[in-house]
Amino acid sequence: MNTRSIRFRLTVWYSGLLAGLIVLFGLSVYLGLRHYLKFTLADSLTSEARQIGETLIVNVTLSGDAYVADEIREHLAPELNGLFVRVTRADGSTLYQSGAPRDGSFDPTKVSLASQGLSQPSARTEHLSGGADLLVCSVPYTSRDGGRYVIETGKPLTQSESVLHGLLLTFAVGLPIVVAVAIAGGYFLMRRALAPVGEITRTAEQITSRNLSERLPEVQTGDELEALSNALNRMIARIEQSFRHINRFTADASHELRTPLTVLRGELEGIAQRADVPPDIRETIGSTLEETERLSRIVESLLAISRLDAGEALMTHQIVDLAQLVAGTADQMRLLAEDKRLSLKCIATQRIEVEGDPNRLKQVVVNLIDNAIKYTGEGGKVEIRVGTNDGNAVLEVSDTGVGIPSDAISHVFERFYRVDKARSRQMGGTGLGLSIVKSICTAHHGRVTVESNEGRGSRFLVELPLPNGKANFSTAQDDK
Repeated sequence: MNTRSIRFRLTVWYSGLLAGLIVLFGLSVYLGLRHYLKFTLADSLTSEARQIGETLIVNVTLSGDAYVADEIREHLAPELNGLFVRVTRADGSTLYQSGAPRDGSFDPTKVSLASQGLSQPSARTEHLSGGADLLVCSVPYTSRDGGRYVIETGKPLTQSESVLHGLLLTFAVGLPIVVAVAIAGGYFLMRRALAPVGEITRTAEQITSRNLSERLPEVQTGDELEALSNALNRMIARIEQSFRHINRFTADASHELRTPLTVLRGELEGIAQRADVPPDIRETIGSTLEETERLSRIVESLLAISRLDAGEALMTHQIVDLAQLVAGTADQMRLLAEDKRLSLKCIATQRIEVEGDPNRLKQVVVNLIDNAIKYTGEGGKVEIRVGTNDGNAVLEVSDTGVGIPSDAISHVFERFYRVDKARSRQMGGTGLGLSIVKSICTAHHGRVTVESNEGRGSRFLVELPLPNGKANFSTAQDDK
C-alpha cells in the first residue's frame, strides 16, 4: 500500500478524525454521567438528612435520643441498605451513628467527623482504606429548643462506579469496531471516488508521441475530476496538433531539399569530370561533394524518421526470420570489422520469426552493427546474439568499445545527439542513426535500450514482439 497516496491519507485522516471525535464524545459522556450520578446521589442523601432533621431532631428534647435512634433504624434501616447515618451535637458528642452494613462495604467508625461550624449543606468523598469510597453529605440543623446538630448521611459509590465501568467497557469494545468499520468504509468510499484518477493515470501512461490521438477517459461525475480530464484532453489535442505540424514541416522540408541536393550533386560531379578544371578546384569540388552527400543522408534520415513517427512510412508486414536476417547482415558487414581487425561474432542460427518490414529491420541491424564497429578500437570484439525472452524476439549487439558516459545514456536516441561531436563528424556520423533505430522499433511495437560503461563497451538490446507470444528464452551458438 502506498502510504503517500491521496486515498491512504484521506482514509487515515477521516478515520483519525472520527476516532478522535468518538473518544471526545465518550469522554464527555463519561464525565457527564459521573457528575450526574454523584450529583443525584448527593441530592438524595441531602434530602434524607433534612427529613431526619425535620421529623426526628426537631423535637429531640421531648422524644429522646432512643426514639430518634429507633425511628432511623425502622425507617431507613442503614445496616440493611448500606447507608451511613450519624447525628452529632454542637459539642461534638454523637447522638446516633449507624452500624456497619451487612455487606461490609465500609467501616462507619473510620468516617471522619464533619466540621461543627458548618452553616450550609456540603458533600465530601471519604476514601476509606480497605473499603469503597463513601459519599457523605452533611446538613446543619437547629431544633426548636435551639440545639445545633449536624446530620450526616452517606452511601458507597460502588453502584455508580459499576455503571461507569460498564460504560468504559462498552466504549473499549465498541470504539475499535466503529473505527474499523469507519476505516473500511472510508477506504471503500475513497477508492470509488478516486477510481477515475487511476483510470486516467493508466491511460496517460500509454499515450506517447505515436498515439496522441488517444484520449483520457472523461468521467461523468460533474466534479473537479471531470474538469481535469477534459482539460487534459484539450491539452493533448493541442500537443497532437503541434506534433503533426512539426512532423509535417520536417517531412515537407526534407522532401523539398532532396531535389536541389540531387541537382547540386550532379552539377558538382559534372564539373569535377571536366579536364580543364585545375587540381585545387577539383579538390575543393570533391570536398563539397562529400558534404553534399552527407547533407543528402541527413535529409533522407530526417524524412524517414518523420514518416515513421507520423505512421506514414510505407512498410510491408510479413513474417521475417530475424535470425537469418541478422546473420546475413553480419556477414555483409564482416569486411568492415576485418578492416579494423575486430572480432565479429554472430550467434543466430535458430529460426525466430517476427512480423514486420525486412528492409526496415535490416536498417536497425546495420545501424547497430555499424555503430559497434565504429566505436570499437582495433583488436576489440563485437558480438551479436538473437534469441527470445518473455514473448519477445531479442537482438543484442554488444562491443568492447569506448562506451557511453552515464550522463549521455538517456540522450543517445535523440536526434542529432553525439557523445563526441568531433569524433562523430570524422567518422561520418549524423547523429540520426539511433533515432532511426528507435523509430523503427516503435513502429514495430518494440523497443530498444542500451547499457554501457565508459571505456568498457556498450550493449544495445532490441525487443520485438513474437507473433505467437512464446516466452522461452533460447539462443543457438554459431561463430560466423
